[in-house]
Amino acid sequence: MPIYEYHCDKCNHDFESIVFGKEKPSCPACSSKKVSKLISACGFMSKGTGGETVKTSASSSSCGGCTASSCAGCGH
Repeated sequence: MPIYEYHCDKCNHDFESIVFGKEKPSCPACSSKKVSKLISACGFMSKGTGGETVKTSASSSSCGGCTASSCAGCGH
């Protein structure tokens, strides 16, 4: 079940919601259906060269506002 991040256009509240199919969530703060889906940084796990599990996410990049998983991804 995917969890998406949303922004309420009416009260400016940001929230997460589990979404089924084409269902559109309502804001938990004001119950408005006028919400916009936000682009979220995804997390993933991979194996390092020695077989160890390496956890990372795009939000842990070293650039302040960057959404790339490394500086090579954004050109910095």
